Amino acid sequence: MGDNAMQLPHRLTLNERRQLSMTGVSEVVSFEETAVVLRTELGTLVIQGKDLQLKTLSVEGGQVAVDGTISALHYEEPRPKGGWLRRLTG
Repeated sequence: MGDNAMQLPHRLTLNERRQLSMTGVSEVVSFEETAVVLRTELGTLVIQGKDLQLKTLSVEGGQVAVDGTISALHYEEPRPKGGWLRRLTG
């Protein structure tokens, strides 16, 4: 999913840990039964669980829906660019 001017802001809705719907997704990085990794407007989102299934994927609006048993949602902070010395010295 590429950049698109019509993309919606990033929002999540989780129903009873079984249905997750979201907007503002720019890319599906990886998808497995136990983990889904998505690039969103606010960073990389890792969804963990079991029996995960991708139910909706809308390239135009950045909409994604995942069904299954969801056990964790985690945002990864972007890493600073450059080597370790640059990160150390800022």
